[in-house]
Amino acid sequence: MALGPVLLALAILLAAPVSAAEIACGETAPCAVPGGTYHLAAPAGWDGTTPLPAVLFFHGYGSSGAAVVGNSALRDSVTGRGYLLIAPDGREPEPGRRRSWAHQGSPDSGRDENAFIGEVMADVAARVPLRRDGVLVSGFSQGGSMAWHVACSMGGDFAAFAPVSGAFWRPHPEGCTGEPVRLLHLHGLADTVVPLEGRPIGERWHQGDVFEALAQLRAEAGCGSQPDRISIEDGRRCRAWTSCAPGGELELCLHDGGHELPADWLGRALDWFEAG
Repeated sequence: MALGPVLLALAILLAAPVSAAEIACGETAPCAVPGGTYHLAAPAGWDGTTPLPAVLFFHGYGSSGAAVVGNSALRDSVTGRGYLLIAPDGREPEPGRRRSWAHQGSPDSGRDENAFIGEVMADVAARVPLRRDGVLVSGFSQGGSMAWHVACSMGGDFAAFAPVSGAFWRPHPEGCTGEPVRLLHLHGLADTVVPLEGRPIGERWHQGDVFEALAQLRAEAGCGSQPDRISIEDGRRCRAWTSCAPGGELELCLHDGGHELPADWLGRALDWFEAG
C-alpha cells in the first residue's frame, strides 16, 4: 500500500537538511527498505535544503537501479535539470537470477510492488527534502510496464508518467483507480522485443497491446476517441489527447527505431512534464 499523503508530509517535514555527499546511500551503495533496494543520484551543487522534484525510473528486465544511476547520459539528463533520480531495484528471485518486476501479468509475482514503491518513496522523503507533487514516473522496457502498472494502480500518488517501450501485460487490468492521469508513452515502430501489439513470452505469459492500453486510459480519463493534436517532429509522430477530465492528458509518440531509449528522450519528457 502506498504511504498516505499525511505520513508523506510528516516525513518531508522531519527530514533534516542534507547535502548530496551526506546521503548515506545512493549512487554507489543501495538504500534498503523492507521490500528491496533502490539507488539515488542528486543534482550537482544542490544545497541540501531546497526540496527537489524527482524522476522515479524503473530499469528494464535483468538490469538494476545501480545501472540506471551509472548510465551517465540518463543520469545527467535528469540531475542536470535539477531533479533527483530515484532508481528502484527489481526483485532478484534467487542469487544470480536476473532482476524482474511483479507487475500485473508478469512471470514474477514474488513482491507487492505497490507496497515496495510506497516504502521507497517514504524512505527517500526521510533522507532528502522531496517535492512530492513533482515526481515523474518513467521506465524502459519491463520498467515501462512498471510505469504503466503504477499509473493504473497508484495514479493519484504521482504527478505524471513517461513510460518507454513497455506497457500492460495480459490480462490487462480490468480497471484502474479511476483518477485521470498524465501519461506520455514512447515506442519504436520497429520494436520486436516489445512490439506495439505485444507478443507471447513462453506459453503462459503475454505482453499487452499499447493501443488497447491507451484506449483504456482514455476512457477512464474521459478523453475523446480522436486526438486533439497530431505532430511530426524530430522523426517522432505524436498524437495527444488533452480534452480530458481535469488532471488527465495522454500522448503517444512513435519513432522508426526499435527497442531503445533515445538519448534525448528524458529531456523531452521533462519538457512535457514541466509544461503541464
